[in-house]
Amino acid sequence: MRRFLIAGNWKMNTTRQSGVALAGELAAVAGKNETGVEVLVCPPYPYLIPVGEKLSGSAVQLGAQDSYFEAPGAFTGEVAVEMLKDCGCRYVILGHSERRHVLGETDEIINRKTRAAISGGLQVVLCVGELLNERQAGQTEEVLDRQMQGGLSGISEAEAANLVIAYEPVWAIGTGVTATPEQAESAHDHLRNWLASRYTPAFSEKVRILYGGSVKADNAETLL
Repeated sequence: MRRFLIAGNWKMNTTRQSGVALAGELAAVAGKNETGVEVLVCPPYPYLIPVGEKLSGSAVQLGAQDSYFEAPGAFTGEVAVEMLKDCGCRYVILGHSERRHVLGETDEIINRKTRAAISGGLQVVLCVGELLNERQAGQTEEVLDRQMQGGLSGISEAEAANLVIAYEPVWAIGTGVTATPEQAESAHDHLRNWLASRYTPAFSEKVRILYGGSVKADNAETLL
C-alpha cells in the first residue's frame, strides 16, 4: 500500500518570519499524523533550519528544493547533500521544470544530482513534465521517457527504493491552468508502466507518483 505524500514547494517565497509561522500552522494541523498521509514542505535554503525546528516533533517532513552533485568543496553558491541532511532534510526536489527551463539544467546534470542525493541518503522527488507545445504535438510520452531515462540512468532498483516521481506539466505550473484528472492519470499510468519496464512491475507499484501544477484547495480532492 503506497502512502500518500502531499508536498509543498515554497520556491523563492516567504520571509523567515512568515515561513516559520506557516510551518507552525502546518505542524499544528498535522500533529503526529495518524492518517497515513505524509506531508512534506520544501522552503528556501536560508529558512531550512528555522522551519525544521518549528516542524520538529510533528508529522511534517523537511525537504530542499535542489542539491548539488559534488561533495563539499570549492563550488560557490551550491549546497551539498551532506549540508542538507545536517539541516534536517529528508527529501530533495530534483529536475523541477524551473531548473530545467529557466536555469538550463540538462538530464545529465539532473542524473548526477539524483545519484548524489540517493548515495547521500536523501529521498529524491524527481520532477518530469512536458511543455505546452510538446503536449500539443503529441510528444508527452516521448518527453517523459527521455526525462525518466536521463534522470535515472545508472540507478538500480535497490538505489531507487525511496524514489518519488512528480509529474508536473510545465504548462500547468503557476499558470492557473490545471491538467484534467484524465490527463494526469494518463501520464501517471505511462510513468508507472515505464518504471515496470525499466525495473520490475512489483517495484513500479511501490513508487509514489505525484501531480503538481496549479493545485489549489478547490481542486485538490478531484486530482487526488
